[in-house]
Amino acid sequence: MTATTTLTARALLLDMDSTIVNSEAVVERCWRRWATEQGLDGDEILQVVHGRQGWATMAALLPDRPMELNLADNRRMLAQETADMDGVVPVPGAPAFMAALATLPHALVTSADIPLSDARMGAAGLPMPAVRITAESVSASKPDPEGFLKGAAELGFAPEDCLVFEDSEAGIEAGRAAGMRVIGVGERAAAFAPTAQVPDLTRVRVEAGPDGVIAVHLAG
Repeated sequence: MTATTTLTARALLLDMDSTIVNSEAVVERCWRRWATEQGLDGDEILQVVHGRQGWATMAALLPDRPMELNLADNRRMLAQETADMDGVVPVPGAPAFMAALATLPHALVTSADIPLSDARMGAAGLPMPAVRITAESVSASKPDPEGFLKGAAELGFAPEDCLVFEDSEAGIEAGRAAGMRVIGVGERAAAFAPTAQVPDLTRVRVEAGPDGVIAVHLAG
């Protein structure tokens, strides 16, 4: 018999890349190009790029590099990623998961900017939540909790009433720093001590309960 874990919340906060949208192929292409330009090892870079805004990743990898160069490269890479939708698909289970959230309080909290999040959600065929926190919305990148705290505030809920869905170390750290419980999505997430973890969204069932409580059932 399959074990089921149930968590309850009043609002759900969703990362985008590798959580509901599989954009791994594009991310790898763009960051391997940048690694080659900088004379860095692409495999090593791909271990740290997930979850952060691009300029924050660059600053972590090249701490002595002038920030204006990181910001310029970040703008260039965002444009490249927005133009490249080859291989962008929904994470398994994401269409049904997002449909189940249609009338429930939820928000997208992503390190992508508005054009990139529009393009990837569209390419994956997923509906854009009415509340969206993007790179333009925050002054600090994940693992800073600012994005998740803003998402909770815009939805009108306390942090402890929110449940985060994330895949990356930076995102899981950000959710925890915001005082929220975190469901890790995908095998990468398991290493970063989320509250619970699922291989993909086919293992998640969302149920609207009484008094605005959302029950999130996770199949083991």
